[in-house]
Amino acid sequence: MRIATWNVNSVKQRLDHLLSWLQERQPDIVCLQEIKCVDDAFPREPIEAAGWNVAVHGQKTFNGVALLSRRPFDEVTPGLPGDPDDDHARFLECVVSTGAGGVVRVACLYLPNGNPVGTEKYPYKLRWMDRLSAYARDRLALEEPFVMAGDYNVLPNPIDVPNPEAWAGDALFLPQTRDKFSALKALGFTDAIRAGSDAPGLYTFWDYQAGCWQKNLGLRIDHLLLSPQAADRLESAGIDKHVRGWDKPSDHVPVWCDLALEAA
Repeated sequence: MRIATWNVNSVKQRLDHLLSWLQERQPDIVCLQEIKCVDDAFPREPIEAAGWNVAVHGQKTFNGVALLSRRPFDEVTPGLPGDPDDDHARFLECVVSTGAGGVVRVACLYLPNGNPVGTEKYPYKLRWMDRLSAYARDRLALEEPFVMAGDYNVLPNPIDVPNPEAWAGDALFLPQTRDKFSALKALGFTDAIRAGSDAPGLYTFWDYQAGCWQKNLGLRIDHLLLSPQAADRLESAGIDKHVRGWDKPSDHVPVWCDLALEAA
């Protein structure tokens, strides 16, 4: 079973890219972030016509997440628990049946950026990370294959950015941010990409400004975290860097992993 995540940076603007990539990569479950539309405006018809089940938790103009699955959803739950006043559309969870009566649980998330530091945006990011850890701890207790995939807006280590010194004061790389991400992983999660390689230069995002793509000045901020039951079934993982070179691309590229879970 192939599970992928992609911050598409407006699903309506990148619909052709999305459909082309789905055909090329052939995933089973896809997590999308920054769809930038309300539920009713999501381009459901062409995606369903291509064979996908669709779940959407949208928001006008910004944020918004969606899940695509080749198999029907057994459960779909929007919203990260822990703050009933948080109206940002940043989280969507699904359960999908696998072979032999099993299931896989997938959480699609778009973690707050947190910049500029010194405003309310950074404490909001930290509180969101605390809520994510509490949610993850509860889900791990179920002892099932579980993947938390999305745009984390976190640079876990210096090798995930080409010039760490330039990012020292950024919300994505501050020690407190990285410590909370490390604590999340320490609950029992495996970083799918780093499970196979400690190489530098494995980026998932290139800013549109300053020739970042042409100079390969990227960031690794999109991650798939695997529960022990998912990590035990990890076969491979990858980053589809070439998608950033397409015409009018998203500034992020898809990240995926293959798990030895038989599709139902």
